[in-house]
Amino acid sequence: MAEHLIEGSGPLLDEKGHLREPGYALRPPFDYSHDRIAAPAWRIKDWDYYLVNDDHYAVALTFSDLGYAGLVSAAVIDFEQASQTTTSEMVILPMGRMGLPTSSDEGDIRWENKRCNVSFVHTPAGRRLSFAMSDFTPGNDLEVELLLDEEPRDSMVIATPWAENERAFYYNRKIIGMRARGAFRHGAQLWEFGDDAFGLLDWGRGVWTYDNVWYWSAAQGRQEGHVVGFNLGYGFGDTSAASENMVFVDGVAHKLGRLTFDIPEAEDGSLNYLASWWIHDEGNRLDLIFTPTLDRSDLLDILHIVISDQHQVFGTFSGFVRLDDGSTLELSELRGFAEHVHNRY
Repeated sequence: MAEHLIEGSGPLLDEKGHLREPGYALRPPFDYSHDRIAAPAWRIKDWDYYLVNDDHYAVALTFSDLGYAGLVSAAVIDFEQASQTTTSEMVILPMGRMGLPTSSDEGDIRWENKRCNVSFVHTPAGRRLSFAMSDFTPGNDLEVELLLDEEPRDSMVIATPWAENERAFYYNRKIIGMRARGAFRHGAQLWEFGDDAFGLLDWGRGVWTYDNVWYWSAAQGRQEGHVVGFNLGYGFGDTSAASENMVFVDGVAHKLGRLTFDIPEAEDGSLNYLASWWIHDEGNRLDLIFTPTLDRSDLLDILHIVISDQHQVFGTFSGFVRLDDGSTLELSELRGFAEHVHNRY
């Protein structure tokens, strides 16, 4: 199926709140504003998610306003110990008041309460991320100071509707493979990210339907002397106009088509997230084996009405991808994650 490259600009939504042009782009083509959304404030979902990793640790920072609830969250992932800690602060009924910017290129986040202090700002040097949380683990605070620069030329941008609700949409940008510098301190532990550290941004805005499942994978690092990353995913909304699948080599995007995550099953029929996954596409341009290290899982079930069942699995990817010029790039133990998420809210 053909992938539609967005050529328009202007408002993301028309006067009725419908997505004007579904498809993909390499830079944000549209203006996002709550003013044109044809949905109540409690249905609007805005978030910024940053992940910085090297081959030893990762730090994930989430700042989201989901309408009826907000989430301020941090995670520290230790690849060598195959362990992770995630701690979140909930905000009740923010309804758009948490101050997330309407652009992924400008606009800052500054927010604090008695426990957390968040500052995600643009500076001439790059994106500066400061995050502090008291009692991240009992008796141990978390402090994160990071700078993301050398933003790649291309990024993954997608505008996705839902077939069953013409006023539902998802406007998403993924910037992958930014250079990351800085450190985190957890209690007495201090880790400084070196030359092999990279950062990504998942910037999402939209109105979703109630029940959704998605698959998403991203990775970033050095391979064969190049800075390589990818964004792979499917299952979320009506992606008939375009998929979100791209591979980036030294900041240049190579567009892929449809693909599949084959997750092994356990003997009881459940998914065995810690066994090796096979990720492959329809055009035989991508063939990867994902070797998991740890499953960052979380289950929220409130009276079977509000459900969030998340498996973000970290590990390494090996295999190949055929680039737009027909050449083959071999990948060997590229660090990243693959996730399977089911949300009802």
